[in-house]
Amino acid sequence: MNWPDIYAKFKELFDGNPLMVRSPGRINLIGEHTDYNDGFVFPAAIDKEIVFAAAKNDKGLFRFYAKDLDASFELPVADLHVTGTAWANYLLGVVAQYQKRGYQISGIDCVFGGDIPVGAGMSSSAAIENGFAMAIKHLFNINVGKLEMIKMAQMAEHEYAGVLCGIMDQFASMQGRQSHAIKLDCRSLDFEYANIDMEHYAFVLCDTGVKHELASSEYNKRKSECEAGVRLLQKYNDGIKALRDVSLELIAAHRDEFDPVVLKRCSYVVSENMRVEQAFKALHQNDMETFGELMFASHRGLQHDYEVSCKELDFMVDLAKETTGVLGSRMMGGGFGGCTINLIRKEAIGEFEKTLKFAYKKFTGKEPEIYKVSIVNGTEVIEIKD
Repeated sequence: MNWPDIYAKFKELFDGNPLMVRSPGRINLIGEHTDYNDGFVFPAAIDKEIVFAAAKNDKGLFRFYAKDLDASFELPVADLHVTGTAWANYLLGVVAQYQKRGYQISGIDCVFGGDIPVGAGMSSSAAIENGFAMAIKHLFNINVGKLEMIKMAQMAEHEYAGVLCGIMDQFASMQGRQSHAIKLDCRSLDFEYANIDMEHYAFVLCDTGVKHELASSEYNKRKSECEAGVRLLQKYNDGIKALRDVSLELIAAHRDEFDPVVLKRCSYVVSENMRVEQAFKALHQNDMETFGELMFASHRGLQHDYEVSCKELDFMVDLAKETTGVLGSRMMGGGFGGCTINLIRKEAIGEFEKTLKFAYKKFTGKEPEIYKVSIVNGTEVIEIKD
């Protein structure tokens, strides 16, 4: 993102010298639908980002401008509440979290914009929440750490945007490190970095253009199916709190007692947690072929056992598997649309893009958006040098 454009727009609209912050979107390499089962995920921050220019004002007002929407918003500080302006609620929700912790937040002028594609599953909302949380921390000189800001960003989404998201998106965006992925334990929030040597490889996202119409209702259904499996197994081990605590051997020992659908859901989640561990190990050994195979295996599980894929995602993954230079491919995100994430040898990217665009247009009538992404640092203040 070109931060000088945001800076210039701020200078045009408001007085003063703004603080500049960049906040990235994220990809999830592997570990899908494991987060709400207390499991493991493996995300990374990417070079699609939201940039903020923000400064305090003495007018008792929140004055926001969303550059990509060419939209302005104003609200008295004393009247903080969920509004009918959806994009502003992401910012106001962050303010509310600071206030809940007893911090006095006065008027703020803010201009923001970026290049994270909306609806493609790269977490533009988490980037907005994190970026504004970081801006407030520095503007008001508040002694708050990254983990606390991550939790505030998550609760802002719950309470002001009305989306009961897990913590992975905010965590990956805030804690990202260049050329590293993050293995995150969604129960303890312990995490480890794994270096990714991308000298010869790239991650390429392919957007099906299909929106997640079924995602919210089916998400709740999957959650309750997983919980049903946990309740069954708790009869044999009261130490089990979530599928995180379950082994495939335990499931196999009681498979006849499971509803067949619940059996598939639980088997997928337990297997996917194992794949995250195997993927982490593969990266440490710079074994990209094994990593790619684990991506393909993840998609098969999401397609057949968790049943959250769709024909467009499956088409893209099947095509990727047949294309020279592609090491791995899978759907990324909640499912029923969105993107595939593909691990590709750099020299094969041009041919892959050409093949996919032609074949996907023939299959659906639509040309897919394709994004090559790099792995970057998490949310941070931009130092402006004159």
